[in-house]
Amino acid sequence: MQTQTKATGTTPALLACGVVSGPLFAGVALVQVLTRDGFDLSRHPLSLLSLGDLGWVQIANFVVAGLLAIAFSAGSRRVLQPGRAATWGPRLLGLYGIGLVAGGVFVADPGAGFPPGAPEGAPEQLSWHGALHAVAPPLAFLSLILACLVVARRFAAAGERGWAAYSVATALGCLALTAWPDLDGISVRLAAAMVVGPAWIAASAAKWLRRPQP
Repeated sequence: MQTQTKATGTTPALLACGVVSGPLFAGVALVQVLTRDGFDLSRHPLSLLSLGDLGWVQIANFVVAGLLAIAFSAGSRRVLQPGRAATWGPRLLGLYGIGLVAGGVFVADPGAGFPPGAPEGAPEQLSWHGALHAVAPPLAFLSLILACLVVARRFAAAGERGWAAYSVATALGCLALTAWPDLDGISVRLAAAMVVGPAWIAASAAKWLRRPQP
């Protein structure tokens, strides 16, 4: 019979980073979506919030959320050892965090009329930082999708079918939202994926805070 145990040392703080990362990112982004002049989520991806006079807010949002996710990956490594997902689960979660940090450090190029005064449509040529930024979302989302699937195997092996199903559903949901070929509404779908995926991280972190795996 599995007993309830509490994380010790710095592990609770690392796991708490996973609880905070997603809601913090979503909250800060939402405030900007509602208040930034000229921003339209139906046309503009969240990355464009990194531009303009207040762009530093979204840059910090990406970086802080990414660092919190990386810290959570370290905590997840502690509670998943030994057994399935103990190696690749934390590594993939760490790569997800690195993708977020990269998304903030390497800002996107102006486009689609944002910030106000920018040319309409996509940039004719990507800058070096715009090109690096373009790699960040695929890195983050692919790593998170794979992490969900890897950890789902751990949950399934432990008989936690509900958590396994939730993990697989999250992976499939993020995959559908980010890989759907129709570009119409892509900015909304990417924003939704940044809620669905990190919500799984927050839920898993909260679960492990209550009862870390051995």
